[in-house]
Amino acid sequence: MFLDRVKIIIKAGNGGNGSTSFLRNAMTAKGGPDGGEGGKGGDVIFKATQSLNTLYDFRFHKKFVAENGENGAKRLQSGANGKDVIIKVPCGTVIIDAQTDKIIADLYEDNMEFVALKGGKGGHGNAYYKSSIKQAPHYSQTGEITSPHEVILELKTIADVGLVGFPNAGKSTLLSCISNANPKIANYPFTTLYPNLGVCEVKGQTFVVADIPGLIEGASEGQGLGHYFLKHVERVRLILHLVDISQSDARDFIDDYKIINQELAKYSDELAKTPQIIVFTKIDLVDEQTLNERLKRFEEKIGKNYICISGATYNGIEKLKLLTLEKLSKLPKKPPLKVEDADFDKRDYTSIEITRDDDGAFVVSGGKIDNFVRGVVLSDTRSFAYFQNRLQEMGIIDLLKERGLKNGGIVRIKDITFEYTE
Repeated sequence: MFLDRVKIIIKAGNGGNGSTSFLRNAMTAKGGPDGGEGGKGGDVIFKATQSLNTLYDFRFHKKFVAENGENGAKRLQSGANGKDVIIKVPCGTVIIDAQTDKIIADLYEDNMEFVALKGGKGGHGNAYYKSSIKQAPHYSQTGEITSPHEVILELKTIADVGLVGFPNAGKSTLLSCISNANPKIANYPFTTLYPNLGVCEVKGQTFVVADIPGLIEGASEGQGLGHYFLKHVERVRLILHLVDISQSDARDFIDDYKIINQELAKYSDELAKTPQIIVFTKIDLVDEQTLNERLKRFEEKIGKNYICISGATYNGIEKLKLLTLEKLSKLPKKPPLKVEDADFDKRDYTSIEITRDDDGAFVVSGGKIDNFVRGVVLSDTRSFAYFQNRLQEMGIIDLLKERGLKNGGIVRIKDITFEYTE
């Protein structure tokens, strides 16, 4: 099964907690603090690989969580860092922030990596807090807790050449003639239900060709299957626009040519500017006189730049391969998609929000608070005293007073509830 768009959930590992410990051994009954640091949580990393060509592996596996960092231990032992989770995706995969719909990464080359989420910071052990005035801190810091994120993976096929045209224009047949691909071929609409890739070799050089299926009138607006696959032709440097000049489907071949170009232009201005080779197919199905009449009509209305082929007799196939190679030699590779500057993994360490509970208590929250209270232990008098001093230093007490806090008022910060006294 071919799958080219999927939504998944990713989460970096939490940081490990710092340790609260004091040196105790046969020689030392009451040693100083020796609690170690918590380990860093694992990262979430996407890695492009040529060994995959579909997102099918994500059909059922849609949640990826990196390993948490281990807690610190006594004797200044730091916890191990959590293992990263590496998510392998096909080359050409675009990663989109599901919340903002912005592109955050374009993994267009083999082995290219993108660190989507960084693991949470490990907490400090109580040895970290030792100072000349805090000889025996009985508290440590908890590890940073990370949040899950939703991302969309969208595959945009990596190929040099894209074959476009109506169903039954001969794209699959041509692909089988010029490359090592073995696509399913039959004479009915939508034989190809997903992009097929093939490698074409000409004069010792190779290029990748993609058969883009399902284009019909209205494809760019969701008609038929084409709207699912137009994204796969965005990266190609050259388009082989196949047109059935035999009119075997009882459509006018010039109308077919115009309609496909209109759909490409509606989908993307850049796609409309991509160089084309017009390829008239199935010339074996029309007599010479009819063929010449149709070619003359095309030249009068559109132009003379085209090539005629037959996949059944291989007429014109080698000429087309040489012309394609010549065109490609003059065309640069398309640049990667523009990635938004916004920091997808940006963490809030500065916000402060004050609200009121139903019982009238003041509730203080926000990123600055979340980070601050990781090192607060209410049962330790020094830790709580530090907590109160920091509330004053950060201006939170002043903010509360502006909101109406008075002597004896109740304040809640995370799991901490206290009565304010001046």
